Amino acid sequence: MDFDAYARTAVELVNTELATPDDLVALVRPGGSGPGELGGLAGLTGRDVGILRRAQHRLRRVFALGTAGQDAEVVAELNMLLDAFPVRPNISGHDATDWHMHVTGRGSSVSAEYLARAVWGLAVWVCEYGSARFGVCADQRCGNVYLDTSSNNCRRFCSERCATRSHVAAHRARKRAAASQPRASPPIMDGSAHSDRRMAPAAP
Repeated sequence: MDFDAYARTAVELVNTELATPDDLVALVRPGGSGPGELGGLAGLTGRDVGILRRAQHRLRRVFALGTAGQDAEVVAELNMLLDAFPVRPNISGHDATDWHMHVTGRGSSVSAEYLARAVWGLAVWVCEYGSARFGVCADQRCGNVYLDTSSNNCRRFCSERCATRSHVAAHRARKRAAASQPRASPPIMDGSAHSDRRMAPAAP
């Protein structure tokens, strides 16, 4: 199983506005932004929405702590989430050439299943790459979270769109600041100095 996909499930959850069960269906339905293979979508309720919205705040905190370099705090928060949403690992596949590890939640609700996979994915990600790879978009008008997959861990924005928008805004701000600075006046020459130079005798 590609556990990075589970980690991306957490990203999608944090970055999605959940107001109604329909929003949750759009998130977790197979083929959508969620992990798929979740049964019981018809039984989604407002309780599932509430559980996931509370989890959004806790997961966002994980990304904020990672961005701030607080590695131990990230691990502590993820361990608490793993306790709250435990997983059941199992081997899955269609035949002997396709066996792979798969995890499912131990809860009976769609929200518990979704969160178990999301939290497990982030836990594996931390062990593989470290919490410094958790990011919060530097564009102040965005705030989305992301997983930094750059080669040198230099990513600052969740998307190219946010990066471009932020750079353009910074460029315009610098231009406005430069335009607001008073222009320096040219130096005023002392008239007596000109007279002295005109009246000075020529050298022999």
